[in-house]
This record gives sequence, structure tokens and C-alpha cells, in this order.
Amino acid sequence: MTDDVFTALPSPIGSLTLIASNRGLAAILWQSQRSNREAMRAATEDLRNPILCAARRQLEEYFAFKRKTFDVPLDFEGTPFQKRVWNALLTIPFGQTRTYGEIAEQLGDRNLMRAVGAANGQNPIPIIAPCHRVIGASGSLIGFGGGLEVKAALLDLESGSARLDFGAGFAGTSAR
Repeated sequence: MTDDVFTALPSPIGSLTLIASNRGLAAILWQSQRSNREAMRAATEDLRNPILCAARRQLEEYFAFKRKTFDVPLDFEGTPFQKRVWNALLTIPFGQTRTYGEIAEQLGDRNLMRAVGAANGQNPIPIIAPCHRVIGASGSLIGFGGGLEVKAALLDLESGSARLDFGAGFAGTSAR
């Protein structure tokens, strides 16, 4: 039996599912992930859970360009290396990007670049642990669970070059 709970969050990048344990936010699932994640099947819906309410409010503020940092407690579940990578993601400032190589260097070994990429791709808490801020060495957008269009939209939002439109669901970005 699990204590995990979830709630849905409509957003300008599509419907998100937030999952919390009794220790913190455990996952943010893209709409396409909801049916195939074990955590989702084990969780029960809870619209009043304080962790989920805080995460929901903070994400809504982020999408409205009213929040640049998050302080909701996180409960990463993964290998020790994955957790190191995901914690490194938390150090990337709003509106900035890092390459996989830069994250590997931050962890002490540039040769870990591919392993960093694999861990980044398994990040269970996207947006808050900003895997969208990690780009290829050439500056190209590569790999993102929500899709490259969403990654570009999040980076555009953070750069101030676009606002996301809540009214139409995700249909791209709308200029300021």
C-alpha cells in the first residue's frame, strides 16, 4: 500500500499530473506518461494535500511569470548518481542553460556527460528540477520528456521572449 497522492494541473503546456509522497513532490508527469507510470497507478487523488497544493500554486505562478524559484519539498527516487544529477539541475538559475558537459564537470568528471544525459532523461520532477535548461554542446535543444516544442516554450518563457497562454491549453507561446 502506498501513501502517494496525486492531482491534475491544467497548464499551458498540457495537462500535468503531480504526485506527492509523505516526504515531498515525487513526480510531475506529462499527459503522455500518465498511463504508463507505476507511481500513477499506485497513487490516490487528493485535492487538499499540502505538498500538492504548494506545487500546484508554485507551478501556476511560474507559468504566469510570477515565480523564478521553487521551494516545495522534493522526494527524488532514483540511484545515488541520478539524485546527484537532479540536484545539480536545481542549481541552474532561471533563464539560464547548461550543457550536459557542464553538468558533468560540476559533478567532478566531464567524462560523465552521457551518464548525465541519461539521468537527465529520467528526471521525475521536470520543470521544478529544470531538465529543460540542459542543452547540447552546440546549443541545440535535445531530448525532453515533454517534447522539444515544450522545452523551447519553457526556455522562451524564462528568457522573457514569450508568455504561455493558459486559455488555449498548449498551442505554442504568445508574445508579450
